[in-house]
Amino acid sequence: MGLKRGKRWLAGLLCAALTLTAGGLPAGAEGAPPVIIDTESGETQAQATSEEVPAWAAADGAVPTEASALEVGGKSAILIELSSGQVLFEKNPHEKLPIASVTKVMTLLLIMEAIDGGLLTYEEPVTCSAHAASMGGSQIWLEEGEVMTVHDLLKAIAVVSANDACAMMAERISGSEEGFVARMNERAAELGMNDTLFTDCCGLDESAYSSAYDVALMSRELMKHPKITAYTTIWMDTLRDGASQLVNTNKLVRHYSGATGLKTGTTSQAGHCLSATAERDGMGLCAVILGCTTTDERFGGARKMLDYGFANYAVYTPVVDEASLTPVKVLRGTEGSVQPQMDPMPPLLIKKGQEKAITPSLELAQDLEAPVYERQIIGRLTLTLDGGTLAEYDVYASRAVARLGLWQAFCRIFTALIA
Repeated sequence: MGLKRGKRWLAGLLCAALTLTAGGLPAGAEGAPPVIIDTESGETQAQATSEEVPAWAAADGAVPTEASALEVGGKSAILIELSSGQVLFEKNPHEKLPIASVTKVMTLLLIMEAIDGGLLTYEEPVTCSAHAASMGGSQIWLEEGEVMTVHDLLKAIAVVSANDACAMMAERISGSEEGFVARMNERAAELGMNDTLFTDCCGLDESAYSSAYDVALMSRELMKHPKITAYTTIWMDTLRDGASQLVNTNKLVRHYSGATGLKTGTTSQAGHCLSATAERDGMGLCAVILGCTTTDERFGGARKMLDYGFANYAVYTPVVDEASLTPVKVLRGTEGSVQPQMDPMPPLLIKKGQEKAITPSLELAQDLEAPVYERQIIGRLTLTLDGGTLAEYDVYASRAVARLGLWQAFCRIFTALIA
């Protein structure tokens, strides 16, 4: 048995012993697989698998109607709506802080972009290098030469924050961890993450930093890849054909309705950090909280922010009455009119209860002088709310209409005379 494999089984046995002595769920029935948890969280297996509902998950009074009345812990926090990116609450959002394993949000983003870009497949096998096998902190005890699919490595990263799995994927995508880190920083710049510096692919190096705002930016981008939630919503699962059991440190997945992820992070310097995402009634939110003194403080703070967002806001999808998009007359054109059209209108974030107060106003050109070009702007739809403009959308010509030539005009006149 290799050294890493021996450590893997020893870790599992120690976790099982702690579970039995602490009164948690026994992995434990005889023959159960070793349990792997995110060791950086400081939790025992018993705590990680406990069925008890934590105090932070219970409702604690009325949800405030104004962001100014929202009180959360930590050094920095932010709440955004995912489709629009609109900020609903913030507390020191640009303070540069270590974020520990929340760094892996960017690692997961680059993996998902590689998959969706056709550079990787979920079932592609990846071989563990000596460097990946040497990673410390949270891990799944990969041995040099061990082969694991991209699917299982994603699971290991999302559920138990496995640093060795991160290094394997970094090397597969960029050839080396150093090359991957360079791409992480490039991608951060592309997203406007101006408060961020990545120095490794997993968050072990605490000279790296980010901010609540920047974490929200990369979390929002990751959630544009909907298949990631197949991994970030896992509570318990297995690897190695059931030989290793995984337990998620993100307790929101188990105790918060609509939770979709996303990533915890804990070190002595960073404190307890969290990027939490959830979706209800078609609206997605992301709550980020950094620098908490306890794990309950981070989960409780995230829950308060999410509760505030869901209680006070809704997503409104504008619709246009197709019957109002009547053909517009074209003067001196090869066709007498052109049909207006509109692009799909993105959803809008509004305060709950405002839906019925939104008033649409459609303006179309009375006529158009040929030539008319395809997608030429020929009108505008305006949505107003409480006397102010909520949104504006262009109306386009659905096709081109050429101008009549002299001969075509003569033929048209002649046809009209003899008809």
